[in-house]
Parts: sequence; structure tokens; C-alpha cells
Amino acid sequence: MRPNTLHRFAPLALLIASAFSQAQIAPADDAMKAAAQKAIATSPDVSSRLNALRAAVNAIDVARGAQLPHVDLDARVGKTRDTLTTRAPDQTASMSTTGAGVTVSQLLWDGLAVRNQVAQLGHDKLARWFELVDATEQAALDATRAHEDVLRFRRLVELAEDNYVQHRYYHDQIQSRFKAGVGRGVDLEQAAARVALAESNLTTETANLHDVTARYLRVVGELPPAGKGRSATLAAAMPPSAGEAMNVALRDSAAISASIENLRSTRSQVRNRESAYQPRIEARVRAGTGHNLDATADQTRDTTAEIVATWNLFNGGSDLARVRQQADLLNQAADLRDRACRDARQTAGIAFNDTRKLAEQMAALDRNVLSIEKARDAYRQQFDIGQRSLLDLLNSENELYTAKRAYANADYDLAVAQLRTLAAMQKLTTQLGLTRAETPVASDAAGWAAGEDLPARCPAVVAELVTTPRSELDKRAQQLLANTPQPPAPPAPKK
Repeated sequence: MRPNTLHRFAPLALLIASAFSQAQIAPADDAMKAAAQKAIATSPDVSSRLNALRAAVNAIDVARGAQLPHVDLDARVGKTRDTLTTRAPDQTASMSTTGAGVTVSQLLWDGLAVRNQVAQLGHDKLARWFELVDATEQAALDATRAHEDVLRFRRLVELAEDNYVQHRYYHDQIQSRFKAGVGRGVDLEQAAARVALAESNLTTETANLHDVTARYLRVVGELPPAGKGRSATLAAAMPPSAGEAMNVALRDSAAISASIENLRSTRSQVRNRESAYQPRIEARVRAGTGHNLDATADQTRDTTAEIVATWNLFNGGSDLARVRQQADLLNQAADLRDRACRDARQTAGIAFNDTRKLAEQMAALDRNVLSIEKARDAYRQQFDIGQRSLLDLLNSENELYTAKRAYANADYDLAVAQLRTLAAMQKLTTQLGLTRAETPVASDAAGWAAGEDLPARCPAVVAELVTTPRSELDKRAQQLLANTPQPPAPPAPKK
């Protein structure tokens, strides 16, 4: 990753729970942004990551405290009783003691344990920061997907309502003919069956709309705004190729960056464990005052200054075992880093391929809807003059409903795929124009770079599939047609 990678994360961090102002919901183009903004500001996942980051910052201050002098105040009240057996007869003496003292100690050397611990906790802090950035991006993705799903099912309910109205119209028309004695009872039963099916479809879509509305409420924290307007398209923000999407995702992924910082934290912890092999040296100064201090008769003051060195020579092999343990955890951290890279690679590759696939599908589905709609209109006219059966008309109406539903799903699937692609590239919050409050962590990490800790088992390879061109498939169809026997020509009309 490049040294300025963190600047790309700046619009994504949203590190403080109050970082986002509460936006007013309503315009179609602003509703998705407002949903993402509200979701990030109220998301338990984001706030939990924020609290984890705050705890990591405080942990650094805890570790640094070991490098500063420690001042302890003590006070004591007691009584001693001594028996002297070297005198005859034995003599017993008792003495009351009182005192108070102050001890100042300063760590001089600990094998760089505190230094390595501070370095480890610094990497933990950056890991928590990147995890917060990733949680923020995911919260924005969840909110925008929930927003698109609400719009999707509102559209599907609208299509189901139109489908029900058409079938109810056909049923009432057939019923009028039947009552007038010009229609058949079987046609009326058939029309009633299709009305029941259309009603079932409408009930299903309404239930689906309820479910996605409940999900929107869970993700965003409030009910979605009214309206069926579409959000602004994100097609202009899409990368030009799958390779570009892959490279940006692997370069800017907050999940990968967090895994790298976890690896560095574990490496610092290995060095911290090795410090147990070295001595610990402290400077201590103590001054006390009282009566009969340290059980010495008439002693009223006691001052001591010393350098104390301790060196553990044998600890039952625990220190060596801890070093081996941390070496295994270091290998595990490297494995988790490579897995995070592979996950990001898969997510970006699938999301971008979906945008390309769905764009192609929509063109075909649009042609499908237009053709079926023309056929339905023709069938309706032919039914009115008795050239088409009711079954033909009802089938064409159902086919048109299915085609419109498929087109609507593809339309919203494409919008969601674009959102997923931007989130995989760590650019969704940036593209939505979300703002945040500045934080010290973001500025501290401004020069962050992966360096030599890039994933070792995650090449930026795009899973391109070789498919048969449509022109080749058309040629195969023409060959089948050429090999199909032609029906005999009809006889010429008699003169």
C-alpha cells in the first residue's frame, strides 16, 4: 500500500458517535445518503468499534505509565515483642512503633519490555481504527442496501397491484358475458383462478415489503421515508475494469490494513516476551518518619537510596514456552491477513462482475418486456373479436407480469451491485459525500503504509471466464435452421 493510503480513509472513518449530523429525510436522491448517515451515527457495530478504539488509546497510556516514576505513601502502627534467651533469666521486651514514609521508584531497564508493549498497543490502536473504518463502510452498505430493497419491493407491490387489477378486470368482463348468456362457465372459473393467483402474488409482495421495512428499521433506526423515487445512479463511479476494481480493493481495504496491524502487534508482543530473559533495574528512594521506626528503639527518621537489580534465572520454562506461543500466534496473524486479502479479492471480483452481468441482463430484459407487452396487446384485441382464447390472454398477462418483475429486480440488483463494488473498494462513504469529525487517530495514522507486510498468498488475479460470443451462438442457431427439413409448400390455389 502507498504511504498516503490513510488519506483515502479519512472520509470513511466517522470515528465519533456524534460525527454525523442528523439529516432531514425526503428527496429521492438524498434519501439513500441520509439513511447511510443515520445508520452510521446509530449503528451498534460502529459504536462498539469506536469504544474498542478508545479503549486501545487508553491502553497505551496505561503502558507508558510504567516509564514514569512511581510514588507510594505508606503508614504503619504496630507493636513488637522480643524474647531474649541469651540472658538468665530470659527477658521479654515489647515496643510500640508508628511511622509514615514515601517511596519513589523509577524503572531504569526492563529489557525494553515497556517499549515493546507500547509499540504493540500502538499497532492495536491502528488495528481498531481500521476495524472502525471497515465497520463504518459496512454500516453504510447495509443502510443503502436496505434503502434499495424498500424501493424494490414498493415497485414489486405496485406491479402486483396492477397485475391483480388486470385479472380482476378480465374476471368481471367474463362474468358479465356469462350473465348475458354469451360466455362459458369454464372461462369464468379459469378467470377466478387467475384472480386468486394474482391476489396471492400481491399478498406475498406485501409481506416482503413488510420484511424489508423491518430490516430498514433495524439497520437505520427509523422507518423509511415515503415515496417510490429512485436514487441517483452510481454508474459514473464504477471502475473501468475488473482489474482496476481489484487493485483498488486490495490497496485500500480497511479489513486488510487491520489484519496487517494485528500482525505487527503480534510481532511486537514476541519481542516483549523475549525481554523476560533480561534483568530488571530500578532506582528507589525512601524517606520515613515516626517513633521506633523499623522496631529500632528511639529511631525517628529513616532515609534510603538504592539501585535494585532483579534477574530471574529460572522460571520453570514458562518464558521460553511463551516465546514459542507468540511465534505460533505470529504465524496465525499472517494467515488471517492473507485470508482477509482473499476475502476482499473475492468480494470485489463478484460485485464488479455483477454490475457488468446485470447491465447486460437489463438490456435483454427490456427487450423481453417490450415484446411481451406488444404480444399481450395483440392477444387482447384478438380475444375481443374471438380469435384468441381466454387462456391465451391470461397466460400473456402473467408472462408480462413476470417479465416486468424480472426487469425490476435486475434494475435494483444492479444498483445494489454498484453499492457493493464501491464498498469493496472502500469508496462508498466517499461517493455518498458523508462527512465526519476530525480525530487524533486519523492524523496519527496519516503516514501509514503496509511496507513489507503485504499479503503473501493473495495475488491480484481477476477471475475472468471465457464465454462463447453471442455471434457464435447465432451461427449455431442458423446451422440448426439450415439442417431442419422445410415443410412442403402449400398447394397453389385453384383458379
